[in-house]
Amino acid sequence: MKICVLVKEVPDAAVEKRIDPGTKRLDRSGEKNLNPFDTHAIEAAMQLKEGGAVSVDEIVAVTMGPESAFRALHKAVSLGADRSIHLTDDALAGSDVAATGYALAKVLEQEGPDLVLLGQQSDDGECYTIGAVVADHLKMPSLTQVIKMDVEGDKLRCERQAEYGYDTVEVSLPAVISVGDAINEPRYPSLKAIMGAKKKPLDTKAAGDVGIDAGKVGESGSRTAVLAINPPPAKDAGEIIEDEDTNETVEKIVNWLEERKLLA
Repeated sequence: MKICVLVKEVPDAAVEKRIDPGTKRLDRSGEKNLNPFDTHAIEAAMQLKEGGAVSVDEIVAVTMGPESAFRALHKAVSLGADRSIHLTDDALAGSDVAATGYALAKVLEQEGPDLVLLGQQSDDGECYTIGAVVADHLKMPSLTQVIKMDVEGDKLRCERQAEYGYDTVEVSLPAVISVGDAINEPRYPSLKAIMGAKKKPLDTKAAGDVGIDAGKVGESGSRTAVLAINPPPAKDAGEIIEDEDTNETVEKIVNWLEERKLLA
């Protein structure tokens, strides 16, 4: 079995997010890291490989992004992926989720994976839909919010979170699975794994290398566009009640709650 794991470079969680008013895209000039949700997908692949229920020949990390995105792939292989593929091309800049899903699917077509895994969302766009878009192009079944999965022959038995509880679903392989962060606890890479990651194969591909139609990617090939951006409305300053007199403080808090009908 070959498993491909889709990963993404995102702004570090500690960096304040802002939209570039000129491009109307997320400003990615600051510190960046591997999307934390994708680490759960890598761990899920590793557990399948180490579990012994199925023979996993290799785990391939795949990303689409600018030149700096190779660092996300380096983290992915330090977590256990055997090799990585970096799709990068100026023609891809500005691609929306539909164009991105199409481009990633073209890479995966060349790889021919038995299973495609990815995190349920990215830490920046949080659109939740890239897995479904990729699956549509690959003509594969797709599941989201998966928190448990077991391989049974040529089928995958999955448990997924739903609004009313949990679903147990069986899908035929090959398939595209978006895993939830409740599926596992990702491992930490050892120093040996981090150093060894530098020696693992990294294949850099341009759009033309995988047969991407330039008219279907980038801003011109995207199906959505950001028309305008506006800052969130300013919030009124909160009221601070000093605890000089406990009884008076309690009375003020109770009155504040009653005025807003927050007391039953």
